[in-house]
Amino acid sequence: MTKTQASGHRGVDDDPAQMCSPSLNLSPSAPEPGAAAWPEIADFEQIYEEYFDFVWRSLLRMGVPEFAADDAVQDVFIVAHRKLPGFSGRSTIKTWLFGIAYNTARDHRRKQRRKGQHEELNEALIDPRPEPEERASLGQVARSLDRALDALDEEKRAVFILTELEGMTAAEIGNALGVSPNTVSSRLRAARVLFQKAFAEQGRAK
Repeated sequence: MTKTQASGHRGVDDDPAQMCSPSLNLSPSAPEPGAAAWPEIADFEQIYEEYFDFVWRSLLRMGVPEFAADDAVQDVFIVAHRKLPGFSGRSTIKTWLFGIAYNTARDHRRKQRRKGQHEELNEALIDPRPEPEERASLGQVARSLDRALDALDEEKRAVFILTELEGMTAAEIGNALGVSPNTVSSRLRAARVLFQKAFAEQGRAK
């Protein structure tokens, strides 16, 4: 059972801190001989509780439609559970999880494109607890953000999201995506130009 299934569909008024915390019934297995032991922090249940919301919003920001988010989140944590015994601690848990989420989102986006499906970003990804009078404007911002993000390819989109929306450093993003900080910086410069151009074109179209 996924966390969203147990607590109900996540909406703009849900408080992640007050959501229930069901178990996935997955316990980290012992590392294979010769494999690096996971750090003390890397208890699977602790990881699931602490990073569920980060994985969920990262998947949606990377283009996974909300109706597929539950399955995608479960896919990420199943892979994380399987790979946890080999986690060496060279990166943070957060960047390691994003690397898994990035690959999962890419697979879901490919399936989505084949089916011709598209869903715009939920305004909750911008502000999880907006005041009622702010929701209409937040919805417009979310739609504009979604269309501008669609102007970016997967690599630039990931770098832009992790920098501008998650506040990660170039080194952290490089660890998550398996590229150098210089590559991250180069992709970010290109992403910002494309994003600003797409946003400006939306303004002129209104």
